[in-house]
Amino acid sequence: MYNSRLEKLRDAIKAEELDAMVVANPMSIFYLTGAKVYPLERMWLLLVRADGKDVLFANKLFVFDEPEVEVLWHSDNDDAPAVLCSELSGVKRLGTERDLTAKYIIPIIETYPQIAISLTAAVDDIRIIKDSEECDRMRKSSVTNDKALEYAFSKVREGMTEKELAAFVKEGFEKQGVPELSFETIVAFGENASDPHHGTGDTKLKKGDCVLIDMGGIYEGYCSDMTRTKFFGAVTEEQRKVYETVRMANETAKTVIRPGVRFCDIDAVARNLISDAGYGEYFTHRLGHGIGMTVHEPQDVSPVNTNTVKPGMCFSIEPGIYLPGKFGVRIEDLVIVTEDGCECLNNDSRELQII
Repeated sequence: MYNSRLEKLRDAIKAEELDAMVVANPMSIFYLTGAKVYPLERMWLLLVRADGKDVLFANKLFVFDEPEVEVLWHSDNDDAPAVLCSELSGVKRLGTERDLTAKYIIPIIETYPQIAISLTAAVDDIRIIKDSEECDRMRKSSVTNDKALEYAFSKVREGMTEKELAAFVKEGFEKQGVPELSFETIVAFGENASDPHHGTGDTKLKKGDCVLIDMGGIYEGYCSDMTRTKFFGAVTEEQRKVYETVRMANETAKTVIRPGVRFCDIDAVARNLISDAGYGEYFTHRLGHGIGMTVHEPQDVSPVNTNTVKPGMCFSIEPGIYLPGKFGVRIEDLVIVTEDGCECLNNDSRELQII
């Protein structure tokens, strides 16, 4: 699997007429080699060469399952950038990820002023397309999300705080063997839900509040992400209208997803529906984002992204309406693009529910 991924990257490097590429994102290194560490300030880089002589640079303090590529060890007593430069002799054109910092770029320029350095999204472009094993893990991860959400909503009680409900979300994941969240859970009651990125706090739940939960976990290395909005005890006509508008935007957008459709056109379907209902100014963010080994990956589903959808891509569809001082509604699902449409990974009901 890892050799296949490296070969795809090698083909991409050659297509860009690069001699080599420095991969700096730890998650991309894990994707390409199966080796995973949290390097902090220490050097953890992968040099992928067009000629196949790849090198993984690792500090002797790191512990990981060694991959099939050559590992070049160094210690805290070594000049880490110099160790990297020692392997670049003969390279004329070098690609880098956006994650490679000046700590390494400047020594490369100083040591090899003749090297042409360019930014490349080659690894991102490969990671965007999920293989069959990755798709299966994404499905399983979303199943745990559905179950954790069901568990959390079963614990909803009048007077509980947002933080208390967020703790039940975490407990719901843990019951399924998912100890790590993919991001900090957002729980928003009532008018707090009018802030798309509300910080979960001590607000207490009362009758008539909306209950918005945005949550995700990491299962077998792959992230889930899902939002549901329900109503506690009662729902007003305004809340019902907003909810049904968001639900229709979510479901209608998914019907147009297929290979060849532009991301901006998917966004427009949901955005236009919300605008036609009179709430356009209250849909304040993009429709979705890519997801996989990390919770936010390329591509984004937004008005400015003119790239086209391809089979194997996985991203969120999450329209929302946020009425300041009143309430907010967001409904989010993950989808995998198929050969003729898309597969929705979340099965929790999108029908309006009073709990």
